Amino acid sequence: MNIHLACDFGGGSGRVMAGWLEDGKVRLEEIHRFQNRQVRLGDTLYWDFPALFQDMKDGLRMAAARFGEHIVSIGIDTWGVDFGLVDRQGHLLGLPVCYRDARTKGLPERYFATRDRHEHYAHNGTQVMEINTLFQLLALQESSLPQESSLPSEAKLLFMPDLFSYYLTGVANNEYTIASTSELLNARTRDWDWELIDDAGLPRSLFGPIVMPGTVRGPILPHIAEETGLAPTVKVVAVASHDTASAVMSIPGFDEPAAWISSGTWSLLGVTVSEPILTPEACDAGFTNEGGADGKITFLSNITGLWILQQLAKEWRTDDWDAMTAEARDVQSVPLIDVDDSAFTAPESMQKAIFTAVGRELTRGETVRCVLESLAKRYATAIRKLNTMLEEPVRRLHIIGGGSQNVLLNELTAQATGLKVTTGDVEATAVGNVMGQIGR
Repeated sequence: MNIHLACDFGGGSGRVMAGWLEDGKVRLEEIHRFQNRQVRLGDTLYWDFPALFQDMKDGLRMAAARFGEHIVSIGIDTWGVDFGLVDRQGHLLGLPVCYRDARTKGLPERYFATRDRHEHYAHNGTQVMEINTLFQLLALQESSLPQESSLPSEAKLLFMPDLFSYYLTGVANNEYTIASTSELLNARTRDWDWELIDDAGLPRSLFGPIVMPGTVRGPILPHIAEETGLAPTVKVVAVASHDTASAVMSIPGFDEPAAWISSGTWSLLGVTVSEPILTPEACDAGFTNEGGADGKITFLSNITGLWILQQLAKEWRTDDWDAMTAEARDVQSVPLIDVDDSAFTAPESMQKAIFTAVGRELTRGETVRCVLESLAKRYATAIRKLNTMLEEPVRRLHIIGGGSQNVLLNELTAQATGLKVTTGDVEATAVGNVMGQIGR
């Protein structure tokens, strides 16, 4: 039996899962779960990459002790847009900055003051968001710090899955689905948009070769094998390394037009299509064309998902989601919020941010109900916009990921959208990650 290890990093936690094929289905076993958090140093919000890499190695070591020589490959998926810079000697040039950092605030408005958004979208098909890699790089260029006054000419940009893979294999390249979150790819050619990169004044040398999902990056380095107990023949596969792209691989086919939501810290709502949709209408509706497996495009809207509830739970010092939801179920009427408002990106107090937005204080149950109903309303708006761009309107909404477990949210979503709502695999991302490794 071949065992494939899925290293899945989300905005709040990471885990190493073992997966294998049994009776035509992917089976999973959780090996190691660990915390992922943002760390503020001075005015900057970072990811603690060294700690995450060590946590991953701990998981690999546990897996090696559990499955030994049966382990044949490793795949890595993460959230989108963020990156690290590595020099010629392989040194990491600073910790990766979190997309929730304030350094990109206002940059899209300045960038498009002299550029046409529709023409821009017609090439890369990316929803303009100030968290995108394009604006992070522009912010880095504009930095007043002497050590960051310009991008080092010898540096290579590695998105988070690329960075983890690099330090496992020593091979530096950029996987297609994660690169497609950057706003720096040409949606039709599935390669870097060199014209945009030149226009933005970014050095071409930053960007490595694009590799497609299923590409074997290489075997693990000797010291990784020694540290973890894995066989030196274990290979690292470039799976669909944007977590959404891996999650979508787990969705079954339906006899009726269906949309999906990959529900977690973010809610990614969309459909899978063969070719990008690059119309002005798609641009204005806030949809993005991201890379998927097998040459497909995930045409989706990035919606703030369970992030708001996750922050509330942290503020309330509880992990009893069932109790929070039960309190919300008893509430009849609440004011709503715009879940995508920047006020909820990284407030010091999420509860105070909500109270400010609605103009009064709420009970805990009312606060949770407010967030859930607001999410459902946002999903309904996205579905209405999506249907205007499709040949046939969707009649089913399939929800995968951790958020699919929130029964009340699913009920409110069905009411708001008028669609048949079904749920899929809670571990959809890990399932898709393993699927991307099988046979490689």
